[in-house]
Amino acid sequence: MSEINPVFPANRHALYAEHGYSAALQSGDLLFVSGQVGSRPDGTPEPELEDQIRRAFANLEATLAAAGCTFADIVDLTTFHTDPQNQFDTVMKVKADIFPAAPYPNWTALGVTWLAGFDFEIKVIARIPSKTH
Repeated sequence: MSEINPVFPANRHALYAEHGYSAALQSGDLLFVSGQVGSRPDGTPEPELEDQIRRAFANLEATLAAAGCTFADIVDLTTFHTDPQNQFDTVMKVKADIFPAAPYPNWTALGVTWLAGFDFEIKVIARIPSKTH
């Protein structure tokens, strides 16, 4: 059985301790990343939607990097939106900057009614690259 190890980015934001969860868990060569939001270091949300989405991806990138991964290692992507119809163009703009060309990860987008004061959240599963290559 694979060991399960917690992974945290170098500069943890306050929400991990406040809500009692790991940024990610590594099991074998898979990384299961908890939902990342556009939180500043003190845990407060970025007020503008595009800035919040970009910070969520930056927080995700830091968590991936802590496990030796990049956006290219993402296999499955799930996003949560408090107002998908009105947010979708902004989400697509940022997403196109993060994933500019195929192959793209799987993607599921969900509309939700509550994200603890945030408007966007992203969680992923990534494959950790082999260190022997």
